Amino acid sequence: MQNQEYIISIDNTAGFCWGVVQTIEKVEQCLEEYKDKKVYILGEIIHNPSEIERLESKGLKTLSKDDLNNFNPDNSVVIIRAHGEPPSTYRQAANINLELVDATCPLVKNLQNNVKKYFDNQYQIIIFGKLNHAEVVGLRGVCDDKCIVISSKEEALEKVNFSKKTVLFSQTTMDKTKFHSIAKALNDRFLNENPNLTDDEINIIFEKKDTICKYVSNRSETLTNFAKSNDIVIFVAGRNSSNGKSLFTICNNANPNTHFIENIFEIEKRWFSEINRIGITGATSTPQWYLVLVKEEIEKMLKF
Repeated sequence: MQNQEYIISIDNTAGFCWGVVQTIEKVEQCLEEYKDKKVYILGEIIHNPSEIERLESKGLKTLSKDDLNNFNPDNSVVIIRAHGEPPSTYRQAANINLELVDATCPLVKNLQNNVKKYFDNQYQIIIFGKLNHAEVVGLRGVCDDKCIVISSKEEALEKVNFSKKTVLFSQTTMDKTKFHSIAKALNDRFLNENPNLTDDEINIIFEKKDTICKYVSNRSETLTNFAKSNDIVIFVAGRNSSNGKSLFTICNNANPNTHFIENIFEIEKRWFSEINRIGITGATSTPQWYLVLVKEEIEKMLKF
């Protein structure tokens, strides 16, 4: 292997989305500003152990929702992460006079406001997403959990009441193609169930809101091209990252020789036999600095 030449490249479209960047900046700002207080994040700041470890080394502590039940708010500040929280969390914090810093992603905050607006206008709320994902828990909260969370076209057609005016939203990190497939299936069923209505009238009864993050959805094409341009792809993400799983699937479909790792210790030298071009990429919760670390580890590994 010593005589073999390698081209190792990092995907320049990888790295934090702007919502995560904002949250990280707020955390670092709080750690600097509140030096006389304990700084907490409610839930994992992002699904990336390396970045969590880096921020913990600076003093950040992590709280779970259960911790809030017996939490002493004295000399403490708690940050709401990018995923957002339901209204019940804010009420709970207010009841114990807990100081909050809201770092909810603006896109998620706007989605919460839209869900609440349609709920207040008596719409049946459909959310394409993962029932217990932190972002969806927040969305469920703004409509008193009176919504239908679905993950497939079949589930949507089974659970939706087609006699009610309805709106379809999406968790911001879901697959755009699948979202539009579900939207079409629902629209077609509304037409079938209401044959006397015009298309314009159907559009009033059923609305679709593409609330998928463009940073995530726009990566699909560039990630596919990046994967195809390399002999092997090392995909770096936290194993609990919803976005990581989605982007890995795109990458793996484009290049089956794609390996999912959470940290550099999972890299195996045998992966790099009989290949030339090595690509490194990751989820929107994977920091660029860690992708550089992965590259350095591979370079070191291939020298021996």
